[in-house]
Amino acid sequence: MGQSGKSARDFLFNAQNLKRYKEAILQGLELVHRNIANSRKPFTGTHPHELAERFRDIDLDQSFSRDSEVLAEVQALYLDDAVYFHHPSYAAHLNCPVVVPALLGELIASSINTAVETWDQSAGATFIEQKLIDWTAGKIGLQKQADGVFTSGGTQSNLMALLLARDWFCAKRGHDIKTRGLPADFAKLRIFASEIGHFSLKKAAATLGLGYEAVIPVPCDRYFRMDPHALRREIKRCQDRGLLPMAVVSTAGTTDFGSIDPLPEIATLGHARGMWVHTDAAYGCGLLVSPKHRHLLRGIELSDSVTVDYHKSFFQPVSCSALLVSDKRHLSAVTYHADYLNPRNQLPEGTPDLVNKSMQTTRRFDALKLWLTLRTVGARNIGEAFDRVMHLTRQTYLLFLSDPSIEVIHQPQLSTLVFRFHPSRQHSEAVLDEVNASIRKALYRSGEALVAGTKVRGHHYLKCTLLNPAATIQDIQGVLKRIKQHGQEALAKQKTDHSVPVSLPDSYSLRRGMENARLHDL
Repeated sequence: MGQSGKSARDFLFNAQNLKRYKEAILQGLELVHRNIANSRKPFTGTHPHELAERFRDIDLDQSFSRDSEVLAEVQALYLDDAVYFHHPSYAAHLNCPVVVPALLGELIASSINTAVETWDQSAGATFIEQKLIDWTAGKIGLQKQADGVFTSGGTQSNLMALLLARDWFCAKRGHDIKTRGLPADFAKLRIFASEIGHFSLKKAAATLGLGYEAVIPVPCDRYFRMDPHALRREIKRCQDRGLLPMAVVSTAGTTDFGSIDPLPEIATLGHARGMWVHTDAAYGCGLLVSPKHRHLLRGIELSDSVTVDYHKSFFQPVSCSALLVSDKRHLSAVTYHADYLNPRNQLPEGTPDLVNKSMQTTRRFDALKLWLTLRTVGARNIGEAFDRVMHLTRQTYLLFLSDPSIEVIHQPQLSTLVFRFHPSRQHSEAVLDEVNASIRKALYRSGEALVAGTKVRGHHYLKCTLLNPAATIQDIQGVLKRIKQHGQEALAKQKTDHSVPVSLPDSYSLRRGMENARLHDL
């Protein structure tokens, strides 16, 4: 049964229910405050089947009679076993702790429930988003004809960028996809991206009707950056086969290594071949406001489109992302005029309907939290916070590099480090794979620290992604201690005949080369 004597209208947020609103918000604030204050580790270590059991007998057709019962259920089903990104021992994925002004923005935007697709639903919210788009375009170095729109995340931004690229490329060849559909030779369209580019590019190619095979993986150099010489070869190889190079995607911050592709060379090459140039800076966009490292994005201003994720390196809650384009006219590829929403006759009036440049219709007012952040914290301070996590990652690199039981395979550019527990050359690759997978599982189960995992050359590695400017090298030393402890325990469980002499893996030579490479930059 619901709360006694109440109907749905008694719960609506309006002038009559402001007291209930305030009481509910305060209870929620207290709940979050208590959990953050009492969190001692980033995770409890619960397994999916253990948590699923709690949901088995829940009947959503029944409701509670008191708010306290509802919150107790949220505590048991969610908060008790939430993954806490603010904890300094969380070092797994591209999740950041968030700044307080952004949370205030979330509260305000959700309470008013503004939808930003059209001016008549959003008014000033429209101009807040547009101002932030213009500001970001300026930080990238795009010119006055640039524009953009907020999106749900990097995956949507990359999809939209490749959609614009596809339509632009086909229009150059005299075919209008919006009205006529895909051209007869659409299967020949090709997209070039780093072999470690984001998986969303393949998803986008499939969604656009081009298929996974339309994305050509370009080999990387020893620093895990796209090799421009290899790009040139791959483009020529496709042209020689009668295929159509449509777009090239450079990455400013790969997910696994945080590596930044040589943006100027790729853009120059792509434009010279008549291709759309997109830069996926979902991760590396924090460099746009970095006082120390903005130069790492040199060449991003040459892009036709750029993906940015404020919810990664601007310390915003998800979701808070955008796609920027160098020429606003390209956004017409996603424009559709509905008489009830954004009629064509409003265009001469200059009505700023944001739905005209968005793949989505209804959209949250995600721009408000970034606005409050910039107006309270300041862009420079956000950039300095990103600089701090980069510095911490370089400290971590030196710490891990100096430990004989840890193999590090690259020098970080941003805040990601790939490594593995490798105490002896006498262990086979199969054993090392099992041991490192076991380390991650053991950390997860204990909940004392969280790291990610990935594969390099077919073998299992661990990955730290550091996005917490409040974390210290002492916190990382604690994580390393646990990694080594679980690694030794995993090795002890291996049978003696699993440990056999093997030749030195390629990654060892890479590590030794990296020990002396560009250390002055640290």
